[in-house]
Amino acid sequence: MIDEHADAAWERELDDLFFCISHRFGRADLRRRMRDYVRGLLAPVGRKNGWQLAEFAGHRTPDGLQRLLNRATWDGDDVRDDLQSYIVERLGEDGGVLVIDDTGFIKKGTTSAGVQRQYSGTAGRTENCQIGVFAAYATSAGRALVDRELYLPRSWTDNRERCRAAKVPDDRGFATKGELGKRLVLRALASDLPLAWVAADAAYGQEDRFRRLLEQSGLGYVLAVPKSQQVFGPRLDHLFAQAPVEAWEPISCGDGAKGPRLYHWAALELPTVAEFDYQGDVPVRRRWALARRSLSKPEEIAYFLAYAPRETTVADLVRVAGMRWQIEECFQAAKNECGLDQYEVRRYIGWYRHITLAMLAHAYLAVMAADAAAKGGAETLLAPWLRSPWQKSAGSWRLASPEPPSRQVASRAHAELVMLAPQTPGRRPPLPLPATTALVRGAVRQDRP
Repeated sequence: MIDEHADAAWERELDDLFFCISHRFGRADLRRRMRDYVRGLLAPVGRKNGWQLAEFAGHRTPDGLQRLLNRATWDGDDVRDDLQSYIVERLGEDGGVLVIDDTGFIKKGTTSAGVQRQYSGTAGRTENCQIGVFAAYATSAGRALVDRELYLPRSWTDNRERCRAAKVPDDRGFATKGELGKRLVLRALASDLPLAWVAADAAYGQEDRFRRLLEQSGLGYVLAVPKSQQVFGPRLDHLFAQAPVEAWEPISCGDGAKGPRLYHWAALELPTVAEFDYQGDVPVRRRWALARRSLSKPEEIAYFLAYAPRETTVADLVRVAGMRWQIEECFQAAKNECGLDQYEVRRYIGWYRHITLAMLAHAYLAVMAADAAAKGGAETLLAPWLRSPWQKSAGSWRLASPEPPSRQVASRAHAELVMLAPQTPGRRPPLPLPATTALVRGAVRQDRP
């Protein structure tokens, strides 16, 4: 039941989060704008661009919020570090999984940093877009985005005048998405995030240097690879085509919206060859190849390479493989609920600042959802301002116009809906009943991470 006590708890948590990062903003006006911006990202605003966020905050124009993103003095990386400390405190667990993946941001024009026509997995086709490489941290308590890098194609890094116009630092050269993923891993290792595993899709898993970094860092991994991936000569698909029927075992890789996600899995132990796999003459880590086959469509098979401590079981590897979807759920929630992709900035620094504050808003929702789940929050009712607009008066029914909620209640109630909504890849969580025109506009948007 949402009552005044619960409302105060949500507001207190947000104030505590603001307190954790407020020292990164040197002036009181910057701190106020930061709070207004994050509150707007958490609120049921139709499209979270400059004008609508400014209107929600009570500003006459978006100039102050735009100044916060583009010209004010503060470091987005410092706020990211505070965000990671917040996640460690509230969601951190031994055995945490770092998930690496990229997502696209569809944009018009040619001046936004890093924009060009390129393939976007978000759209499923080549689009004019920006690409961000992200890291999510996932445990049994919850998951949240913890780091980000903007991908700059060669069409940008080879044109320094274009980079300077978008305020790209002069020392920022070309880096592949795999290299950006390695940066995220190295920063995570240098942070307080308790990590044991890394998961990623085939774009990262197929890179030898990415896998070698994880192995030398002592991290276990389960990385998707293409079927053509070779292991000691043969291709993976050829190896598993020879697997006997009894080698395929039904194992769940986690719970989905419709129950356990059950697949047939086959596992093949690979030779242990690297020096760092041993302590003296005793092997302490093992290498695996995995194949995941659909129960209903046996021709659909996905392949993985894994590296793990000696005592790790196949069920453990399957569980980590299933954690890779956590970042897709983070993208979906952060885009749909926190405006991750709704920015109107063109400069390099503006992209990082907006993305960082959107990640902060998403982390707050993740923590509150974890707290509510731990307290049995799945039975929580919707906020009072979401009651049916049909009301009976003087013996007849009429359609009422509900009053807009306060900013505090809107932020908390919207976050409550995020907690209750099923987070499944490719499916947009339901929005609350539209109480304003802005909500109606937001309800018809179709985003897919």
